[in-house]
Amino acid sequence: MILVRRAICSTVPRGKKKASKISECSPDRQQRLLSHFGALNLLRSSKVELIFVRHGRPEHIETSDGSPADPPLAEIGHQQAAAVARWLSEEKIDYLYSSPMRRARQTAMPLEELCGLVANVREEISEFDRDSSAYVPMEVLKEVNRPAWERFASGQMSESFRSLTTWSSDVVAALEEIVEHHAGQRVGVVCHGGVINAYLAHCLKFNSDAFMKFDVDYSSVTRVLASSQGHRSVRTVNETTHFRGSPHLSIRD
Repeated sequence: MILVRRAICSTVPRGKKKASKISECSPDRQQRLLSHFGALNLLRSSKVELIFVRHGRPEHIETSDGSPADPPLAEIGHQQAAAVARWLSEEKIDYLYSSPMRRARQTAMPLEELCGLVANVREEISEFDRDSSAYVPMEVLKEVNRPAWERFASGQMSESFRSLTTWSSDVVAALEEIVEHHAGQRVGVVCHGGVINAYLAHCLKFNSDAFMKFDVDYSSVTRVLASSQGHRSVRTVNETTHFRGSPHLSIRD
């Protein structure tokens, strides 16, 4: 109401009673005020809330024939996926997307069931290691190959991965397309730590060659608000409230 009073008072001659309600304004003034607040409401309603869910903890896999590892979830990963699904089922998620990789698809399944949704699978939000013949969980890599873990943690990626620039551009383009198609909706995106970091880097204007800035735990939640005017607001990063009471589910890379 403060906005209404200020808008009205600015046009009231000195000595006249100031209107405190839109209904007390002239018809022309009423129309302008209603248009103003209608535009504000439209701006609010056009925002998209992207709810990113990182996959649960996968198995440690290395293939002998050089084929992509694409590991499934470990048992604890399934428990993590169930926990985040129960938590997010209390929110009204309008639409769901998922990476095609097994660890993401299996993480999305409990959420699909509890929310009554079927995830739209998008190839572009696969992880940068999609074609790698090995998947070593970061907490395992930290123990067995500390130098490799330190290189990865500092953002130095292996040359065997797809071009990070191309990959990052594909990720951002796909997520921006999702924003464009879901004005005013809350959209779940089940994907990967690299994908989440790439989009956060885009939102926060980080250099794409050093995008791994945030620790994103297994089955954690990260939220971004995106407006149709191009504004991007990072609301939260790495929510793990759903692990309260189950500390064994919280695994740090």
